[in-house]
Amino acid sequence: MELKTIAVLMTCFNRKEKTLASLTGLFNQKIPENIQLQVYLVDDGSTDGTSEAISQTYPQVKIIPGDGGLFWNGGTRLAFATALQDDRDYYMWLNDDTTLYPEAIEKLLSTLDQVIKTGTAKPVIVGSTCDPETGNLTYGGMVRSAWWHPLKFKLIQPTQETQLCHTMNGNSVLIPRATAKIVGNLDSNFVHSTGDIDYGLRVRKVGGSVWLTPGYVGTCTVNPPETDIWENQNLTLSQRLQKIKQPKGLPVQEWKVFTQRHAGLLWPLYWGLPYLRLLVAGVFGGKMGSRTNN
Repeated sequence: MELKTIAVLMTCFNRKEKTLASLTGLFNQKIPENIQLQVYLVDDGSTDGTSEAISQTYPQVKIIPGDGGLFWNGGTRLAFATALQDDRDYYMWLNDDTTLYPEAIEKLLSTLDQVIKTGTAKPVIVGSTCDPETGNLTYGGMVRSAWWHPLKFKLIQPTQETQLCHTMNGNSVLIPRATAKIVGNLDSNFVHSTGDIDYGLRVRKVGGSVWLTPGYVGTCTVNPPETDIWENQNLTLSQRLQKIKQPKGLPVQEWKVFTQRHAGLLWPLYWGLPYLRLLVAGVFGGKMGSRTNN
């Protein structure tokens, strides 16, 4: 039986316990005998001893130092680039705050095999995560939620069947070598949270497809609303304008690239809408929805 390697791509910054818990879930996977894991983990300048703890507990992890300003997209992109040089059989994105169930990777692989047997070319497989306390869906595959807005998405509730998606969150994603060679790496135009959604849409642009596994593959707590510019009702207009420039906000140039690429001829309209909503909310108060998932 041919031995195959999954390159597990991770990035972390100053959350040692969560990162170690995620690695524990990863190395406790029930995987086929011909599958081996190689972790490429970017430590983006952690000061809490993350790298040291990982090296001591999981010396097989390849730790790649970051410059402290990579965030999710930049860190995962660096890990991906390093793994692509090694030409692995599969590439798996894994958020360091995601704890996989023991059968997660087996489920991702079996879903991929099922999809390939149907003749589907260039597939990508995404797994759903749920809140560890409530069991509610937190991240996974997404479909468009409004016919009039090409960039409004909502999460797909997992069922017992494999489901087709428009795009995805990057918490737990399996990309076979053939797809990675065509689609390439995450885009360097993005710093934090738009790169995964962009990647899913790029897969579809080259004739590929994104598929959601049945059920859940693990747990992950959703980012708290008080840290989210799109949910926090207590921010002033000035605070919103400052936060929107930050990597976890909605930087103008990033959003321009995204809308130009995926919103068609009316991209200037869709580019301006979230900033208009931000101004309205800042002046009049009230809750705004996220630009991509409501």
